[in-house]
Amino acid sequence: MFEHLKFANPEAFYLLILLPAAIAWYWFRGAGTRAKLQISDYTAFMGKPRTLKLYFHHFQFVFKILAFSLLIVALARPQSTSSRQSVSVEGIDIVLAMDISGSMLAEDFHPNRLEAAKEVAIDFIKDRPSDRIGLVVFSGESFTQCPLTSDHPILINLFDEIKSGMIEDGTAIGDGLATAVNRLKESQAISKVIILLTDGENNRGFIDPTSAAEIAKVFGVRVYTIGVGTIGTAPYPMPTPFGIQYQQMEVRIDEPLMKKIAEMTNGQYFRATNKQKLEEIYNEIDKLEKSKVDVTEFRRKKEEFIPFALTAVILLLLDFILGITLFKKFP
Repeated sequence: MFEHLKFANPEAFYLLILLPAAIAWYWFRGAGTRAKLQISDYTAFMGKPRTLKLYFHHFQFVFKILAFSLLIVALARPQSTSSRQSVSVEGIDIVLAMDISGSMLAEDFHPNRLEAAKEVAIDFIKDRPSDRIGLVVFSGESFTQCPLTSDHPILINLFDEIKSGMIEDGTAIGDGLATAVNRLKESQAISKVIILLTDGENNRGFIDPTSAAEIAKVFGVRVYTIGVGTIGTAPYPMPTPFGIQYQQMEVRIDEPLMKKIAEMTNGQYFRATNKQKLEEIYNEIDKLEKSKVDVTEFRRKKEEFIPFALTAVILLLLDFILGITLFKKFP
């Protein structure tokens, strides 16, 4: 009952030690205070049913004990505390630019590069509740899957709709980066970040990746680039008339370009050769890009003794009424 209350005068509870003494006094005093009547024979009273009055005559004392206990609680001045937090977030706006080209179906990651990248990105989003995050996907062209939002459950649901082949195949790194920059150019956040993930070389699109990096630099956007894919070759599923056949394909990532984009925008380049490494990369980026949160807490105390005092008065009033009616004593 009291778990949400605090007491301004907790020393008042020391008065509760009087309760056992009062109960003991009532118990041992009771027999000596009952009226006595001498009769020659009590057989006429045997077998008579006991009235409710006999059972309830101790109620007056119970009411007194309860009233005394509640008055002690009232003297202790119970107070409820309501608090409000005013949070000022110097937030970070982040756009995830994800390659969804056909090569992302390679299975050097489990179950494949695309699904592994989605899973790790979702965990990254869940760990950053204060930031606005958006999602851009690209292959032969690019589009915004989700604009900047703080509604992370909606963003996470949109990851389920990402499939390789949903747009023209290819790897338009420049277009993907430019689309992500376009989502951040009007942002008022103190830090604007793009995480660009790809497993290939730029071979499509209308915008040169270096030019897109220059635009990002102009708008103060930092770009972290991630190359995904094992070293050497990776198994790629190929549909055939006899079902899915796996073919070893060379992993070709334009690492010099990825490093250049990162350096131009004051970011970093990372290479992920497996899912565990990809998780470590996102954890490192998470540490590098921490938003500052200033919390001011306001507390308001409210006195809660009135219900206890009022209940005690009601119990004392009941005790008084019973004393002059049902349990009235005659000399």
